[in-house]
Amino acid sequence: MKNIIVLLLLAVFAFGFTADNKVITVKGSDTMVILAQRWAEKYMESHPGITIQVTGGGSGIGIAALINGATDICDAPRPMKASEREKLKARYNTLGVEVKAAKDGLSVYLNESNSVKELTLQQIKDIYTGKFTNWKQVGGKDAKIIVYGRENSSGTYVYFKDNVLGGEDYTSTMQSLPGTAAVVNAVVKDQNAIGYGGAAYAKGIKYAAVKKDDKSPAYTPSEETIKNNTYPITRYLYMYLKVRPTGEIKDYIDWILSKEGQDIVTKVGYFPVK
Repeated sequence: MKNIIVLLLLAVFAFGFTADNKVITVKGSDTMVILAQRWAEKYMESHPGITIQVTGGGSGIGIAALINGATDICDAPRPMKASEREKLKARYNTLGVEVKAAKDGLSVYLNESNSVKELTLQQIKDIYTGKFTNWKQVGGKDAKIIVYGRENSSGTYVYFKDNVLGGEDYTSTMQSLPGTAAVVNAVVKDQNAIGYGGAAYAKGIKYAAVKKDDKSPAYTPSEETIKNNTYPITRYLYMYLKVRPTGEIKDYIDWILSKEGQDIVTKVGYFPVK
């Protein structure tokens, strides 16, 4: 009988713990998914009553989930569009809340054997819109440029198009890949490849130093060049919510913006906002 009572008490305790456990859902950017996972893991270590579920899929998917009420937080490496905010307003009578959670140097990836060391923003645009198709047009060897990028649900795809291509369409020869890691892997394997993505993913490749124009110095993304905005493709990494956070969600975001949370940003390979 004692054993039965103990088992019943344990079952009640377990049920009560599960019922009281708070779940925070985070969805969106593949660029930010590693960072979001590291934040979640570290936070849950010291907050056993909180479960943080992190999934990627792309910024567009995350924003759609936020609008549909399917996630608490959406991660995005680009600002929300006016049309997306209007959908939030129509459903929740709010334009949403934006949190700048980290900074990134949107990086241009080259194979380590590529002799090209630097590119102007105009040259990058000419490559990605299809005007330049051979490396010799930007000071490299006589070889076809193999262009890699992200799929159109990606916030990085949108940011790169808006801020580097000036809104022009990508070349039809660009090979769109489902994640930044896949872009990096493609560039590692192809000496004539070029790709783009977050600074934290740059493993086994080299950065192209980026120049605003012919007369400007060239910079690679680093803590210093991101902090003082001299790297030409510096951007914020955002978290979006439907309304101003309260309770456990506010505590979590406050922690992300604290020194402990921002130290994780640096360890992952991005750059702190403070």
